[in-house]
Formats: sequence, C-alpha cells, structure tokens
Amino acid sequence: MSEEFDKQLKSQSLKKGLILGLILGVLGIISFYFMTTMATSMMLVILGPVLLSVVIPVVISVLFCSDLRKNIGGYWDFKQAVTGIFIMFFAAYLVSYIISSVLFAKIIEPNMVDKMETAMVNVTTSMLEKSNADQTAIDKQMEKVHQQFEDQKNITVGKQIQSVVIGIIFVFVFALIFAAIFKKDRPLYLNDADGIDATVS
Repeated sequence: MSEEFDKQLKSQSLKKGLILGLILGVLGIISFYFMTTMATSMMLVILGPVLLSVVIPVVISVLFCSDLRKNIGGYWDFKQAVTGIFIMFFAAYLVSYIISSVLFAKIIEPNMVDKMETAMVNVTTSMLEKSNADQTAIDKQMEKVHQQFEDQKNITVGKQIQSVVIGIIFVFVFALIFAAIFKKDRPLYLNDADGIDATVS
C-alpha cells in the first residue's frame, strides 16, 4: 500500500464514515419515534426495527462501500478493503452512538426508556387481549416487559463500556465480511502497464 494511496484511503473512509454515522443516528431516532407513536401492533413492533435498524443500514452500507472503492481508484486487495471499511464503519459507529445514545437519549429525550416501555406495554396488552389471554397471563407478560426495561434503566458504567467494546468487535467482524465481498484486486495487465510507464518515464 503506497503512502499516497494509504492517505487517500483513510481520508475517504473517515469522510464517508462520518456521513454514514449521521445517517444511522437519524435512523435510530426515527426508529424510536416510530416505536412510540406509530407501532400499534406486534407486527409493526417487529418489522419497524428490522427495517430501520437492519435492512436500510445494510443497504446504505453496501452503497457506501461500493462508492468508497470507486473513489480510491476502483481496486483494493483484502487488506486495503478491511482497513478502509473498518475506518468507515468505526467512525460511523462512534458518530451514531454519540447522536442516538448521548445527545438524543440524554438531552433531547431523557425519558426515552420510559416512553419505549409504555409503548411496548400498550402493544403487548392489546395483543394479549385480542388473543383472549386471561389476566394472569397478561400480568406475567407485563412483569417480563417491565423487568427488561428496568435493566435498561440501571445500566452501570461497566456495562456501558462492555457494550461499546462488543460494538467495536461487531464493527470489525462486519468490516471483514464487507471486505471479503467488495475486495477487487488490480488486474495484472494494469500493474504491468504501470511498470512499463514508470520505466519509460
């Protein structure tokens, strides 16, 4: 990896990572408002997060990886692809985390967990009532829902750090997967042509 190529790769990866992180952060916020205001059935509760947190981010990531490869010349080997994609995904992860988990959750919507809990309780109760579940079954399910959200409210600093570390590990794994998909070695005839040009000059 030449010094010039290395510099260009890191620069382009960082820029795209910041943009990708902004998009993912906004999607996270949209997902929250969708869940708390529009998800009135269990199907929407399931499909909404899958679409906003998995499908759309994956599609956008594919487009960004393809564009990144194009911007650095159209060719990169596996190592170069891992480096560029990891930088992009890592920057995106940090920006998205700051937007959704710090700025949004701590400042804009400090009662975010409570609102999510209320929404889930309402949807779950409605679903159980429609299925003619008895009150005992409803109460038991409500207890589980409340416990899940209670755990989120009592997250320690240690658990937050653990969550970030796990997130970074996942980022690296995804970078490996995407690099394997998007790696594109430079054809030998182009390398030979470059060598001839360098000799002539």
